Amino acid sequence: MTGASGSILAYRLAQYLAKRDDIETHGIISDAAKLTFTQEMGLPFKSLSSCFDVLHDSKNIGATIASGSYQHSGMLILPCSIKTLSAVANCFSSELISRAADVCLKEGRPLLLAIRETPFHLGHLQLMEKAAQMGAIVFPPIPAFYAKLDSVEKMIDVTLGRMLSRLGIENDLYEAWTGLSGQDS
Repeated sequence: MTGASGSILAYRLAQYLAKRDDIETHGIISDAAKLTFTQEMGLPFKSLSSCFDVLHDSKNIGATIASGSYQHSGMLILPCSIKTLSAVANCFSSELISRAADVCLKEGRPLLLAIRETPFHLGHLQLMEKAAQMGAIVFPPIPAFYAKLDSVEKMIDVTLGRMLSRLGIENDLYEAWTGLSGQDS
């Protein structure tokens, strides 16, 4: 989790995954993310940090997940700031988030970047292109309006469900599209 706005997304996902016994979660929360979380959510940081099975210090580039020999299914940076996108796209691994992301790319593991910035300027788009060319999945948290979402909570769940699905994690946060109603297949 980086310092970009969108703490509710990371918090909801961490809460959802904490209830699952089949997934071990490792969290990395930057100092800026801690500040953003308490500002946006009005909750103590402990309410987020307690959701992870393992919480890594963002400055610990010697953590297990900083090594390609540590086996895992992939990484989601949510929300992903432009600063972190730049670090990933330019292989600048000065802290654990960008180091673990770089390891995912070099090992061919899924890396999903939930870029939380708008509007994008050309530099942002070029960084996204560069990250995608390296194998990252660029997945800004854009709502799927066709899902007829009637609450912010459902919008968040559908977005998170699609992100988890893209990482190969089955979930019940959204329903797959079944086509236009009333149309023959």
